[in-house]
Amino acid sequence: MNITVYLGAHEGNDPSYRKAVEELGAWIAGNGNRLVYGGSDEGLMAVIADAVLSHGGEVTGIEAQMFADQGVAHQGLTELVIVPDITERRTRMIELGDVFIAFPGGTGTLEEVSEVVSKICLNQLSQPCIFYNLNGFYDDMKAFLQRMINVGFSTSERQHGIYFASNLTEIEHIIATHQA
Repeated sequence: MNITVYLGAHEGNDPSYRKAVEELGAWIAGNGNRLVYGGSDEGLMAVIADAVLSHGGEVTGIEAQMFADQGVAHQGLTELVIVPDITERRTRMIELGDVFIAFPGGTGTLEEVSEVVSKICLNQLSQPCIFYNLNGFYDDMKAFLQRMINVGFSTSERQHGIYFASNLTEIEHIIATHQA
């Protein structure tokens, strides 16, 4: 299974993010899955790729040319695909994904996972989208999506397939029980 993970090109200021992303990478590899991610060798992006690789897993990085030109493309991946721009990167990462996980990250993470959420709500994707709500990082996103329902801009049926998990056990359960 291809697990597309969106996460930061920075590590953040809490060491628990690094530890959790290393565990996520080990879990991906240990379960025979392939990581699909943005292809960077910086921040948590590099940490997860290195964790998957060091545990014998495979990694596909989809990197935009602008970042490759800056020298931040991870050169040690199983497969590195350089695409013309961010739009194509998002498209390719979605095309390859069997599961989508939004780990804590910045505005790029938000941009990428927002497209997945939108496609789920439009019935263009049936794969699960899991917000890894480590230390409550995505509590506000969860409340915001619920607010959309409460004020009539969305429904729980449209948001079927969008999940929040606070640990790997919950992620594993969501993947095992998700019904397209």
